[in-house]
Amino acid sequence: MQNKKIKQLVILAFFCSIIILQNVIPFLGYIPLGPLNLTLIHITVIVAAFVLGPLAGAIIGGVWGLITFIRAFVWPTSPLATIVFVNPLVAILPRIMIGVISGWMFRWLKSWQIKPLAAMMISAILGSLTNTLLVLGQIYLFYRDRSQILYQINTKALLPFLLTVIGTNGIPEAIAAAVIAPAVSLALLKSRRNQINK
Repeated sequence: MQNKKIKQLVILAFFCSIIILQNVIPFLGYIPLGPLNLTLIHITVIVAAFVLGPLAGAIIGGVWGLITFIRAFVWPTSPLATIVFVNPLVAILPRIMIGVISGWMFRWLKSWQIKPLAAMMISAILGSLTNTLLVLGQIYLFYRDRSQILYQINTKALLPFLLTVIGTNGIPEAIAAAVIAPAVSLALLKSRRNQINK
């Protein structure tokens, strides 16, 4: 039992180090596209949620969110980060919820005897969209009155702008998560099963 807990902590630390590297090394976690970024880090959070469970996914997501929050002050990933991600609700909460939603959804779908691959694909899409919708929804909620300053667009055009971002960033991120996260997770789970059986 003690060995199992130690292994879990080691794997959790491994995922944390990946998250840190993805935030530090250009193009490993973010692909800049104009004023916004196409995010790849959410895939790591989703994999952690599949392999270690929703709590671990939430912790890994929280690490990413904390880094996002700190970077908004010292090393922003985009011009908007200095305004938007200084709010911990926007920077941290959506990242935590990726792990929670994808991890619990995966468990719930498995309980209905849905095949692991299909369960992971559905859960990865929902986890990814959770991040997108929470970040953009909170931007609309907290910053719509300042949209003229932030986005150089009037308040009425902010909602269509954010919906466009969902289409250009959110959907590709969800598709990437649905393809990559299950492939990596299934390989990791198989490797863990093999080690247990030895």
